[in-house]
Amino acid sequence: MDIALEQPARARLITGEEREVPVPATLRYASTDPLAVYIDFPGEVSLDGRGATWTFARGLLETGLRGPAGDGDVHIWPCGDERTVVELHSPYGMALLQFDSGALRRFLLRTYAVVASGEEDLEAVVERGLSALFDGV
Repeated sequence: MDIALEQPARARLITGEEREVPVPATLRYASTDPLAVYIDFPGEVSLDGRGATWTFARGLLETGLRGPAGDGDVHIWPCGDERTVVELHSPYGMALLQFDSGALRRFLLRTYAVVASGEEDLEAVVERGLSALFDGV
């Protein structure tokens, strides 16, 4: 059975002037893509007005809640006991966001209740990825 989770989350965008601007976000997880988590941002906070979705490894979120983690486009690290920083890099620039660590931990625990760590069906994930890659070839 396919299970999808969604959880609203309040983020704070850290600006160049060191101000914090509230940003609505939605954390998502799907049992059909058990290694990934998603963060959706609405159109009103994206550059093109269409919204944005960032996808990254569930394991990166878990590691980043305990200490600095990530390379490439997504970096995550704790900022004290109550906040976690998520740094997102794109060709258009970089965004630095702070989330409530407790909310991220609750979301992560909910994902593990759906698909436990180590219980991911990697064969199905690879099959879906190859199918999407070679669809129509």
